[in-house]
Amino acid sequence: MAHERLRLLHLDSSAGPADESLTRRLTALFAETWRTHHGADGYRHRDLAADPVPPVGPAHVALGRRLERVGVVPPEAVGRLTGTAEERREWDLTLPLVRDLRSADTVLLGVPMYNFSVPAALKAWIDRVTFPGAFLDAETGGSVLRDTRVVVVMARGGAYGPGTPREGFDFQRPYLRAYFTEYGVAEENLHFVQAEMALAGIVPALARFRESAEASFAAARDRVIELAGRAPVPLYR
Repeated sequence: MAHERLRLLHLDSSAGPADESLTRRLTALFAETWRTHHGADGYRHRDLAADPVPPVGPAHVALGRRLERVGVVPPEAVGRLTGTAEERREWDLTLPLVRDLRSADTVLLGVPMYNFSVPAALKAWIDRVTFPGAFLDAETGGSVLRDTRVVVVMARGGAYGPGTPREGFDFQRPYLRAYFTEYGVAEENLHFVQAEMALAGIVPALARFRESAEASFAAARDRVIELAGRAPVPLYR
């Protein structure tokens, strides 16, 4: 079955309201700027918090193990190997998400830091799309994500950048870098944008960092606009 080519796949994972979430504000700015420069065709938005991806269940794992024994099977052919109603249900939930990711030229992720890492809503999406053979080109054996551009927009309540006291507590950026590069995204196509000290405007004890927080958000806005305005590289998959 042919699947619509996506030029921009936009995923938000913040549980916060849109007017309070820094990641939602920044990804919305990216998407608006992108559509202004490149048109609205091929744009899809998924709100992983409002419409959560179900965590993988035992049937999903059983189907994945069967696929690993068989070898590389294109996603469109996996349905024929399901053995139970539960496996078919799990794959029906998984295939549309895999199709979206495989067909996207650019993937835009809104990722607030929750407890030093990524939100459970995003992790559930990652666990579901990371299925045996999901990212492999059936003809070449290489990754279909090799030319995909990934833009990760992050917000953190404190400061976790290089040289800060909490640098070692950042399991958000290293995890996402390891994940996407492991599955084929080129390092030069992976972009991180972060707004730090997000809690400075809320927590009285952090009030002295408000100017730093505002500067960080302004820099993130500029970076988002710059990345969204870049000419997209057409993919041929």
